[in-house]
Amino acid sequence: MSFSISKATALAAGFVAVLALPGGAMAQGKPLSAAESDPTVLGWMEGFPPPADKLITQPDSNYFSFPKLRWSVCHLREFLPTEEISRGLGAPVALDYPTPAEFAQMAREIDALTFMPIGGTEPMTWEDSLYANYTDGMLILHKGQVVYERYFGCLEEDGKHAIMSMTKSITGLLGEILVADGVLDDSLLVRDVIPEIGESAFASATVRQVMDMTTGVQYSENYSDPNADIWVYSRAASPLPKPEGYDGPDGYWEYLQQVKPEGNHGDAFHYKTINSDMLGWMISRVTGKAVTELASERLWRPMGAEQDAYQTVDGKGVPFAGGGVTAGLRDLGRLGMLMLNGGEINGERLFPQAVVEKIAAGGDPSKFHGFATIPNGSYTSQWWVFHNDNGAYAARGVHGQTIYVDPTAEMVLVRLASFPRAQNGFIDPTSLPAYQAVADYLMSK
Repeated sequence: MSFSISKATALAAGFVAVLALPGGAMAQGKPLSAAESDPTVLGWMEGFPPPADKLITQPDSNYFSFPKLRWSVCHLREFLPTEEISRGLGAPVALDYPTPAEFAQMAREIDALTFMPIGGTEPMTWEDSLYANYTDGMLILHKGQVVYERYFGCLEEDGKHAIMSMTKSITGLLGEILVADGVLDDSLLVRDVIPEIGESAFASATVRQVMDMTTGVQYSENYSDPNADIWVYSRAASPLPKPEGYDGPDGYWEYLQQVKPEGNHGDAFHYKTINSDMLGWMISRVTGKAVTELASERLWRPMGAEQDAYQTVDGKGVPFAGGGVTAGLRDLGRLGMLMLNGGEINGERLFPQAVVEKIAAGGDPSKFHGFATIPNGSYTSQWWVFHNDNGAYAARGVHGQTIYVDPTAEMVLVRLASFPRAQNGFIDPTSLPAYQAVADYLMSK
């Protein structure tokens, strides 16, 4: 395989990698603060035309490096091809809000809440945590009503934001719905669903093992190694023209056909994005629809979304099932409410309650290792389960994206962010205890 690669393809590949993974390029030295790196402060892409030093373009710029990513997370369609997740033509179903006075009072009380960060020695306020975590958008719903909503940085009320690996949870939810519907049999082997997977290590894994990421497949995500599998995968997935002499796989699905074994299926949880794209392929095969079309049909349209979402695609038009979705803050809140309410929203049932019960119950904690900030956690159907006293579970994405569902507090929290470092392990210490503080406050109301 040729490893020569054009600058354009490398940049697109790097973006695909960062969207997909729990790690990524680390900021060098101390990064600019949230206030200092605010895109409106730095003036990215302002002017007609913008000054040369304020341009963020593709393929001439590393558009997903900090602090540029604080602008780019709201403008992905300007860099990569996408496919729409349509909300349809009907009117959106409005979210419920308290009176303006009640809303303002609730916001003041939440902003003033204090908590102790994990491993910390000094308490932090909720509002301070928003800036510490480079928050772009925050939405909190309690008992079906919006009690807190703020926008920062590149994100405005009518804007959309990359949700990174929260995309996996949408893919996993669709897969679980199909299992409940009897359309996808999670006991089948991958080769039974996708015969052309051939001799790939995925062939002998079960659908369930793919859904829960307990497959024994070789996939290195070591960014410091230029020959790591992530870079091969990213070159295959790049929607830009392949460089002259390139003879590697072309597209997500072609890459999946060459994956080699590593370990045994079912032994342990290993967070590897290729599982999400394998699940996406199986979903498309059994339904005859792209994951974007199915997400529109089963989620966005019937839940009364107010904005279309969109999803990046590879050079063959295959949606990136592991990390390509961009969506509006409130629509992600609607998705969280759908989970909290066991498949119901706006008085309508969109899928069986058993779907949410399966996800909320979590996977096998004995197979879950290596995530210090989630010591009692597990992973199932592409969702993170905390196994805490409140029974919380979440969709999570790099740089601080989350839909956090707390059934005990009847709370859904959605955060969109552009934290300088990709791994959520750096942001959890000032996030997870903050979520619990809000949950405790709401339960006291």
